[in-house]
This record gives sequence, C-alpha cells and structure tokens, in this order.
Amino acid sequence: MNELFEYWQLLLIPLFFGLGWAAARVDMRQVVHESRALPRSYFQGLNFLLNEQPDRAIEAFNEVVRVDPETVELHFALGSLFRRRGELERALRIHQNLMNREDLPEPLKEQALFELGIDYLKSGLLDRSEEIFKRLAEGARREEALKQLLEIYQLEKSWDKAIELAEKVPELASQHEVAEFWCEMAENALIRSKTDEARRHVQQALSLHRQCVRASIIAGDIERKEGHPERAIDAWLRIEQQQPEFLSLVASRIADVYKGLARQAEGMQLLKGFLTRYPSVDMLDVVCQQVVEEEGAQAAYDFALAQLHRTPSLIALDKALEARSAVTPAEQMADLDLVKKLIKNQTQRLSRYTCKCCGFKARQFYWRCPACSEWESYPPKRSEEFSLVQ
Repeated sequence: MNELFEYWQLLLIPLFFGLGWAAARVDMRQVVHESRALPRSYFQGLNFLLNEQPDRAIEAFNEVVRVDPETVELHFALGSLFRRRGELERALRIHQNLMNREDLPEPLKEQALFELGIDYLKSGLLDRSEEIFKRLAEGARREEALKQLLEIYQLEKSWDKAIELAEKVPELASQHEVAEFWCEMAENALIRSKTDEARRHVQQALSLHRQCVRASIIAGDIERKEGHPERAIDAWLRIEQQQPEFLSLVASRIADVYKGLARQAEGMQLLKGFLTRYPSVDMLDVVCQQVVEEEGAQAAYDFALAQLHRTPSLIALDKALEARSAVTPAEQMADLDLVKKLIKNQTQRLSRYTCKCCGFKARQFYWRCPACSEWESYPPKRSEEFSLVQ
C-alpha cells in the first residue's frame, strides 16, 4: 500500500511541472503584450542610458512622454536626468506639471513635491525649498524632508536653526557635526567682537566633542582678541592632546603671539619640537621663516636641507631653495631661479588639501568640504605628504 501511494505521488510531479509551465507562458505573454504597448523610443532611451549617453536618452524619453503623457514614472526619470545635467528649469517644469495633475495618487504627488523641493534647492531658491520640505515633514516623507531642511539651514548659515533641528531629531546629525555648528556660531560671534557669546558657543562644542580641534583654535583666538596671549597659547597647545597633526593650522598664530611677547626664540624652539614630532610642510614653512628672522638665511637653508633629508618632498625642496636664494651669489641666481621655477610648477599642484571623502582638492583648508559637504573631511596635510618617501 505504501509503495502504491509513493508511485501515485510521483505521477503528480509531471502534472505540477506542466501547470507551472502553463502559468509561466501566461505571464510571458502578458510581459510581451505590455512591452509591445511601449513606444520604441522607450527602449532606445534605456539603451542610451546603459551606454552612458544621457543626452540621447533624454531625447528618446522626451519622445515617449510626447506620445504617452500618462507615463508618470518616466516623467520622474526624465526630471532627474535634467537635474543631473544642470537643466534645472526643465526639471522644475516636469515636476510642476506632475503636481498639477488631479488624477495623480497622493503618494506620487508627495514624490513630485519632494523632487520639486530638490529642484529649488539645486537652483539656490532656498526659501521655496524650505517651505516645501516643511510641508513634507508633516507627512510620510518626514525623515527625507528633515534631512533636506538641515542641509538648507547649513547652506543658509542659519546655524541656530540647524542646532535646534539636530537637537530635536538627534539621528539627523552626529555630535561631531553639531559641534561644528556651534563652532560656526562662535566664529560669527567673534567676528562681531562678542567674545563672551563666542566663549559660550565654544564650550557647547567641546561638551559635545571633547576632541574638537576647531573649538580649541577658536578658544585661543578669543583669548588673543581679549588681550590674553598666554591663555591663547595654552588653548592652542591643547590641540596636541586632541589631534596633534592639526597643530600646523595654528603654527603661524603661535609664532605671532610669541613675537608679540618678544619671546621669538622660545616660540621657535616650541615649533621645532612640533615639527620633529609631527612633520608637516605647513609647519616647516612657519619654522623656516622663524629661523630666517632669528638666525639668518644660511641657517634657514641648513635647517630646511636637514628637514629635506628627514622627509624628502618637492615642497620641502622648494622651501630649501627659497632659503638658498638669499645666500646665492648673483652670478648663480639665473640657474637657481630656473630650478625654483620648475619645482614651483610642480609644488603648486601638490600643495593642496584633499577631501578624504570625495577627493576634492583645495588650496585652503576647509572644515566642511565645498564639494561633498562632509564635515571634518580634510586632513591638515598637503597632497604630497600622503606619499612621502620614507
């Protein structure tokens, strides 16, 4: 009886296989039917996209939209393509047209409104964008809308609003980022000579991020502005316990304050110690200038040459040649100037700060990358320093 039952079960296998094959045939017919209903331009557009030809893809999709205005998803895709190409007016028109459609379901209307907010944001119309995302923050797209609002407040430099929003919704920003917002507030207050207010903002930043180098830099700037040079130095020296590689950012400040105290030699020895422990071309630049002022051009050349042997780089060589030019006889200057010019052409490309998130290079140091908008993404070293010969 058991054997008969098992044979009977085996007979069912071809039956189930046949039913599955028939169902697949029905599904395939439906797919083929739907694909035939799509205009040929749609598939051309997809092909252009896959081959990274966005301009031709847009032309093809435009033709689809003209033939079949009901293709909502294609409208969204086309709007995104226009925005990526920088054709913001065309992207705006597409998303506005979608918003004006009365037959559009509510979730798609919210999507169209969100895309419209992004269009305004990319166009620099921050007030309109802010209004849209405030509306969306009350609905299903709350999280996405709040992220965009925080970005708008940062672009507007409305740091008080950014802090308020980040404190209300902590998952929007890390404590490191909020500390940077407080540092922005502190710098603004210091510019307006409101040192007490600036000091409070610095304390807020340090309470969130004890290793916040920028807060220590501003704290020193506050003390210096109030006429307390010793306290300023103490604030800047705290950086060595936080992130010592950032000392190069305050090297010139330290040198100037020691000069104001008529203690240049002491300041120079302090900076030489930093250069030995935390090599940096920016620190080298400041120290070489100090050696020139205190000990003369020949001493500066000898010092720069010694540093060049320790950490070989074109930028260090450029500093050595600068010092050498002050002690080179006039009849040899033409040859030296030629070498300096060749080296300078190379070092201009290498002496840039590089964002570790997006790779954007800049001549000046930024706390927030102007390209990818990441905070604290710039190491305080020039491009060449990441590939120094050991």
